[in-house]
Formats: sequence, C-alpha cells, structure tokens
Amino acid sequence: MGKPYFPIESLYRMPWTIPDNGITWLEPTSQCNLNCYGCYRKNIKDSHKSIEQIKHELDFFQSQRKSDCISIAGGDPLVYPNIIELVKEIKSRGLKPIINTNGIALTKQLLHELKKAGVFGFTFHIDSKQGRGREEKWRNKNEVELNELRLYYAEMLAAEGGIACSFNSTIYSDTLQYVPELVDWAQKHIDIVDTMVFILFRYITPNTPFDFYIGNSKIVWTDIHYHSEYEEIVDLKSPMIVEKIREKFPDFTPSAFLNGTHKADDYKWLLSERIGNRDKIFGYTGKKFMELVMISYHFMFDKYLSYASPKTLRMGRSTMFLLSVFDKGVRKALKNYLKYLVVNPLRFFKRAHLQSILIIQPPDLMPNGDQSMCDGCPDITYWKDKDGKEKLVWSCRLEEPMKYGDFLRMVPKREKGTEKEKENVLHYNYNNLAD
Repeated sequence: MGKPYFPIESLYRMPWTIPDNGITWLEPTSQCNLNCYGCYRKNIKDSHKSIEQIKHELDFFQSQRKSDCISIAGGDPLVYPNIIELVKEIKSRGLKPIINTNGIALTKQLLHELKKAGVFGFTFHIDSKQGRGREEKWRNKNEVELNELRLYYAEMLAAEGGIACSFNSTIYSDTLQYVPELVDWAQKHIDIVDTMVFILFRYITPNTPFDFYIGNSKIVWTDIHYHSEYEEIVDLKSPMIVEKIREKFPDFTPSAFLNGTHKADDYKWLLSERIGNRDKIFGYTGKKFMELVMISYHFMFDKYLSYASPKTLRMGRSTMFLLSVFDKGVRKALKNYLKYLVVNPLRFFKRAHLQSILIIQPPDLMPNGDQSMCDGCPDITYWKDKDGKEKLVWSCRLEEPMKYGDFLRMVPKREKGTEKEKENVLHYNYNNLAD
C-alpha cells in the first residue's frame, strides 16, 4: 500500500474511554437462530438471562460507565422472550436501545411493539457466510445480491418511521471485492440507511504462530470457539478497506478513529461521515466536525454521542450551511452542493442526508503474543468471574472467560526457519491480495 494516505493528524481521535463512552454492549442471551461463520459467540440454546439479571447488569454498567446507548446483542436478541420489557427498561434509564440482530425473527408487528417500547435503532448483520437459517432464496448469494435483503429491512424500518437503520457485514479476503458496491448501494438509499459497518474477519487458524495458555495449562487451539481449520487471511486492516472503497469513491475520506491499545496508528474504529443524496455525494466531514459534534453533545448531555436519529441525519443542508465555517470537509461539500444547484435549482427540494461508514478492525496479534485491542473499547460488556468479582470486559473475547475462567495468553511458537519466514507467517502481505 505504500505510505499511509490519511495521516493520523488528519483524523479526530474519538474521545471514548472505558468510563466515558458512547456505547455499552449487553447480551441477554447467547441463543441464535443462525450459526454464522466468523461469529465470536457460541450458540447456546435456552441461555436466556432473567430480566432481573439484566437489570443488575445495567445497574453495574451505569455505576462504572457513562453511555449514550446500549447495544443489545447476543446471540440474537429477538429470540430473547423478554425483549419488549428489556427495551422499555433501557429506555427508562435514559439510554438509547439499539438492537443488533440478523433480522430473521423481526416482523412488522414486533417492530411496531418495539417502537412503542422505545427502541432507537437496529443494526442488521447480513453477509454471505451466515450459513443455514435464512430462507432458501438467500443461500449462496454474494454480498451484492444480498442488498435485496438489506433493502427489505431498511424499507420495513422506514415504513414504521423514526428508527435508525444500520447494517454490518463481516469482511473476508474473498468478500473485500464487494465493499465498494455496498458503499454505493448505501448511497442510493441514503434517505433510509443511516450507517454501514464493515467488520474485518479475525479467527485463529492453523498458521497462527502462537500456543495458547490459561495459567500454565496449554489449550489446544481447535478447542477455542473462534477458530478455523482452514488457512485464512485474518489480518485485513482498515486502510485496506479505505483503499478498496476509493476505487469507486476516490474522495472517500475518514475523519475519526479509535487507536489500538498496542499501536497508536492502528485504526481500530475508522469512521467516515458523508453528506449527499441519492444522486450525489457532496463531500465528507473533517475532523473538526467530529470534534464539534462530540464536544457539544457531551457538554449538553454529559455523555458522548453514539447514534443520531433519522430526523437529525436528514439535516444535511443545515449541516453544510451552518458548520462549513468550522470544517474544511463540510466547506468542500457545500461548494459541491452549490454547484449541484446551479445546474438545476429545483434540486434544492431534494433533501441532503448524513450517512456514516464505519470500519472495525478487531484484535490484532502482536509478535510477542499480546493482542492489540480497541483503546477505550465501545463494545465492553459485563462479566462476573469465579470469585464473584464483577468486571467490564471485551465482548469480542468474552468466550474465553466464559469457557476457561480467564482470558487466554499467547506465547510465540518455537518454529524452525529464518526470522523472515516467521514474520511472513504472522504478517500477511496485502500486495498478494491486490494481485
């Protein structure tokens, strides 16, 4: 890839920390109606927590951490029998309930009831490696063909009205090619799709050059839930996704990030905010816009923003006219918008929208066996250890303490071969993928 093409000084470092964040992660159940390849959570039937236990976890969250929203995940939360009551409980605490789901169990009636209960938004996970569980018509579809399914859910939410709509997909080396088309699809539906999230695939594979331990006890790697017995590319990085998107959108520009715990220039969460309509993307906000939004929201509500409402995201024109003085990216978007109007002034009646594109780069393996996590992890969740001590822990690695009582530690294998050969086992050469 050569030198970085968006230097770290061009980005706003999101101010999220462990005690003061935009998001907190809640898992009312580990049961799911799909068994997706790439999922980090074991599917456990009848694993529903009681509503009393959930309330206790919410109490613990609020004693430890400021948050704007609660991401209700799992498992699939729509199979949780008390989901309506749970959404009401979260809403009553002044938090935004966001349901992370595959959508299979969502009906128009359930959606209506969830809206009455106070749901703020949905994030639908849809990708081509979700396995059996969906209708036959969706099997063996690629990412672009699955846009029909994404549109079904987006239109369902739009018909109900007032509910934020997001989609996420796990990105593998063989599905990376579809990312530009997904970003293009999102623009064509910018009025009803608020956010697209791309989560880079991470799994333990046969060529992972580490042994795994709990204390002094060695763990067989195939016993770990998130593993694949196939050789996989598991070190895709956020800049690679940006590079791929720019093949179709050359001006695509990130504006904010979260760094890694072990590398300051690891873009673990990389956020782009664009302004446009179904015809055209006028531009991308810069770091000053993101800083202004976060600081002002925290000043008014004593917490950092996570998700904005559809009503707010429809204010693309107001954003350009009011905030262009503060932000270069917004200023450029305004210039492009005015040129767009000069060609046909009637275009003024077409509303401009804000839309987020988020890239998430999960844990990265360091040469010494450490894992570089998301600094100020947004998806932190609840765990009570064997001694009864309650903790905030990484949701993406929760399977480790659930199964082994603690987080795994990794020790580099003693392999034969040169240091260069060892390095090549760990670090994937992206140029091979580009070829």
